[in-house]
Amino acid sequence: MMPDLGRYAVEVLSAYGMALGLLGALVGLTAFKGRQVRRRLADAEARRRG
Repeated sequence: MMPDLGRYAVEVLSAYGMALGLLGALVGLTAFKGRQVRRRLADAEARRRG
């Protein structure tokens, strides 16, 4: 199933790992910011309604 990467196996696999890690961090940061903005919007709407 896994292709033979030869002498560069460590470099290729570490590059894939870092790319997946950065992608995961980006998704996590986006979800965190989304929750934060949603909370601030709800607070602002509650203040506006009184």
